[in-house]
Amino acid sequence: QVQLVESGGALVQPGGSLRLSCAASGRTFSLLIMGWFRQAQGKEREFVATISRGGASTTYAESVKGRFTISRDNTKNSVYLQMNSLEPEDTAIYYCNAKVSRGLESEALKYDYWGQGTQVTVSS
Repeated sequence: QVQLVESGGALVQPGGSLRLSCAASGRTFSLLIMGWFRQAQGKEREFVATISRGGASTTYAESVKGRFTISRDNTKNSVYLQMNSLEPEDTAIYYCNAKVSRGLESEALKYDYWGQGTQVTVSS
């Protein structure tokens, strides 16, 4: 089993920045593919970003490319999402997730473990 705990969600003004963190426990972190998804009220959960085990490879949704950066620190068993130039459309609950199998995936069903989520609200 893997436990994932997100933090860092907040209310931020449009154009602002926020950094989300996710702490993992229960399994060798460096063997996990990590990712972030988000779900806005009344909408389906959508892919945001994913990162390989060593951190060398990343994939982003088109809607966040150039604004968001996913990173990880395997010595701290943590993954991060740096969000810049935030827009009201980024308002959502952000979920950290992990998968054991190889390969970067943008489909939610491919991930084995999920956190409880952290709320990000972009509003003036």
